Amino acid sequence: MTALKSSPAGPLSGTIAVPGDKSISHRALMLGALAVGETRISGLLESEDVLATAAALKSLGADIEREDDGTWRVFGRGVGGLAEPASVLDMGNSGTAVRLLMGVMAGHPFKTTFAGDASLSSRPMERVMTPLRLMGAQFSSRDGGRLPVTVSGAASPIPVTYELPVASAQVKSAVLLAGLNTPGRTSVIEPEPTRDHSERMLAHFGAEVVIEDRTEGGRIITLTGQPELTGHDIIVPGDFSSAAFPMVAALLVPSSRVELTGVGLNPLRTGLLQTLVEMGAAITIGNKRPEGGEPVGDLTVQTSALKGITVAADRAPSMIDEYPVLAVAAAFAEGETRLEGLGELRVKESDRLAAIAKGLRAAGVELAETEDSLTIRGVGGGMKSIPGGVRIEANLDHRIAMAFLVLGMVADAAIEIDDGATINTSFPGFTGLMNGLGANIEPENGG
Repeated sequence: MTALKSSPAGPLSGTIAVPGDKSISHRALMLGALAVGETRISGLLESEDVLATAAALKSLGADIEREDDGTWRVFGRGVGGLAEPASVLDMGNSGTAVRLLMGVMAGHPFKTTFAGDASLSSRPMERVMTPLRLMGAQFSSRDGGRLPVTVSGAASPIPVTYELPVASAQVKSAVLLAGLNTPGRTSVIEPEPTRDHSERMLAHFGAEVVIEDRTEGGRIITLTGQPELTGHDIIVPGDFSSAAFPMVAALLVPSSRVELTGVGLNPLRTGLLQTLVEMGAAITIGNKRPEGGEPVGDLTVQTSALKGITVAADRAPSMIDEYPVLAVAAAFAEGETRLEGLGELRVKESDRLAAIAKGLRAAGVELAETEDSLTIRGVGGGMKSIPGGVRIEANLDHRIAMAFLVLGMVADAAIEIDDGATINTSFPGFTGLMNGLGANIEPENGG
C-alpha cells in the first residue's frame, strides 16, 4: 500500500491539462477494435483501467500498439470479428471496462471469462446480464452476479427494446454494443438522460444511431445492427471527473487561481460544474470547441465563498462520480448542502456514500446520512474550521482517496489516506500535478 499525507496548502496557481477522459478512452479502444481499418487515438488515458481494456482487446484478437509520441493505433477486426481468448481477461478495478466488454462479447458465439481485483469482484454485474440474456447470451458467475463471470455469446443474437429500471450509462452502453452484431434494431429506453459517449462515438465510427426524447422524460436510443464501422482518428479530451479535484481544490484554498485546459464538457457529464456555479463558484469557460464529437473547453477557477444548496436526485446521472469531491466542497460552504438520489454510490468501487460520510465525520464535519442522501453542515467563511488530522480508509477507491487529499489541503491539520495506489486507475500523476500547483502531498512515513 502507498499511504499519502496531504497537508494544508498555500495558494494554488498554474495551468494544467488533466489526463484524458476515462470513459471515452475505453470506448475509443473498443470501437476501434470493432471497426474496419486503422483508428489513431491521441490523448488516451494511460491509466490501469484503460490499459486493462487494451490488454483484453489484444487477447480478443485486435492489433493495438502505442507509438513513441503517445499515439495509440488500433487495427480492428470488424463487427463480430473478435476471437475467443486463450485465457481469463483480468479487468483490474474497471467496472466500465468489464460491463461494456460483456456487451461486446454477448454478440460473439464463444465463451469469455472476466476477472478483476478484490474491489471489482465485489461489485454487482446482474444489471448488465439481465438485458443481455434477453438478447441470447448466457452467463455463469459467483453468487449475486459477481466476478469471475463467463459470458457465452449468442450465435444468433436477438434485437430487443429494453427499458432501464434505473438510469445507467454502463448498462445502456452494454446493450448498444451487444446490438452491433445483432440483426435489426436494438433500442434502450432510459428514464432520464445519462452520459452519451457511446452514442456519440458509435455515430462517429459510422453506426446508425437515432435518439428520441420522450414526452414523459428520458430518451429512446435505437441502434441499427450489423453496420460496417470504419476506423477514425480520435482526440480524447481531458476527463471532467479528474478535473473535478483540482477544480474544487482551487475553489477552497485561499487566493488560488488555476486554469484547466482541454477539458471535456459533455453536458451529460458536467452536473458538478452546474452545481458549483449555483453554490457561488467563480468558474469561467473559454476556447470552446468540438473534438471527436465531444464539446471541449478551458476552465479558469478562482477561490470562492460557497453557499449550501439542495442538489436534486435528477442531477445524479450527470455527476455520479463527482459526489466525493462535491461533499468536500460542501463541508466548507455556508449553511447546509443536501445531496439527494445517491443510492448508486452504494455499488461503486466502494460503498462511496458510507465512505464519504465516515471520512467527513472523522475529519470533524457534521452531517446526516440516509440510504440515498447526505446532508452536510458546512463551516462557511466564519471562525469555524475543519480539524482534520485523521487517517482515512480509501477502501481501494481512487475517488475517495483524491477527495480526502483535497480536504487535507484546507483542513487545520494534515489528512492521511491509507492507500493512494488506486489513484492510478483514473488519474496517473495526480500527486505530482497537484504539488506543481502548490499542494503539499507526500508519502506518509512508512507508507
